[in-house]
Amino acid sequence: MKSIILPFIILPTLLTAADPTWLTTGEFRWKSSPPLISPAENAADPDVALKDPTMVFHDGKWHLFATHRMASGKVDMLYLSFTDWSEADKATRHTLDFHDQYHCAPQVFFFTPQQKWYLIYQLADKNRALKFAPYFSTTSDITDPKSWTKPQAMIETLPEGGEKTKWIDFWVICDADKAHLFYTSDDGHFWRRETAKANFPLGWSKPELVLKDTKEALFEASCTYKLKGRDQYLTIIEALGPGHRYYKAWLADKLEGPWQPLATTREKPFAAVDQVTPAPDWTTSISHGELIRSSNDETLEVDPANLRFVFQGVDTEGYKGNKYGSIPWRIGLVSQ
Repeated sequence: MKSIILPFIILPTLLTAADPTWLTTGEFRWKSSPPLISPAENAADPDVALKDPTMVFHDGKWHLFATHRMASGKVDMLYLSFTDWSEADKATRHTLDFHDQYHCAPQVFFFTPQQKWYLIYQLADKNRALKFAPYFSTTSDITDPKSWTKPQAMIETLPEGGEKTKWIDFWVICDADKAHLFYTSDDGHFWRRETAKANFPLGWSKPELVLKDTKEALFEASCTYKLKGRDQYLTIIEALGPGHRYYKAWLADKLEGPWQPLATTREKPFAAVDQVTPAPDWTTSISHGELIRSSNDETLEVDPANLRFVFQGVDTEGYKGNKYGSIPWRIGLVSQ
């Protein structure tokens, strides 16, 4: 009996869903919510602003952390949880009160190797030279705002350039082997450090300059994510426009880069109010926020077919404040 040799057939790649067009065009269109969470006005020390939101969805609830700047000038972080965004503004607010000085700009995620929740944030301590340095706290119970550990510095040395050099808005994301720490310096520079996952949250390398531009074009509040279903990463960074703020975006195949421009001009941004239909009546800025993730762990995955961005916004009049600390930021959401 003769053997039958079957022809070699190349099967097409099966896709679960079509890739969203923005991955190739870099064009984004959004719709906006009304303001979802506003500064608390009925406290003994009322809020001036509520800003820098970060959140996870865990055990049927949203767990949101943010910065609140108070009338006294104190800057702290708070926690609130809710089942639906329509209830967010009524949720009980818990000031974390980690420190008696300035601490803000949190990032929250679950670090799988240690089975702990992490908060990464910046903290200013007048007793140390580490102004606005990256700090962390951990807990095994994200629902208990009193369970977080005391602040601990992730890096004990000054940034490159010495004590006059800023380093702000710290962001951690992990691949299979390493943790990566991204941050900006309010001067057009975007930095990256790395450490082995086994050494996290310590053991960071010297900083590497990732991107460089003008202060206005590359400002602060960066976020980096793994794109679900793709071997690709997305970084978004806030930029300064005349009288408002907006976001730009870059893509890379690995966290070490190189980062390729995707939506990196004011005419073609990642997220700006003039891309929102209908135009929101409560904000002219899309400022410091983060994308809603499809996972809570250290890989920070987002679904490229379902982008939702929780951000701080303010109208034109509010943005005209003489000092940044007087801007009455509120939290809202835009969706693709």
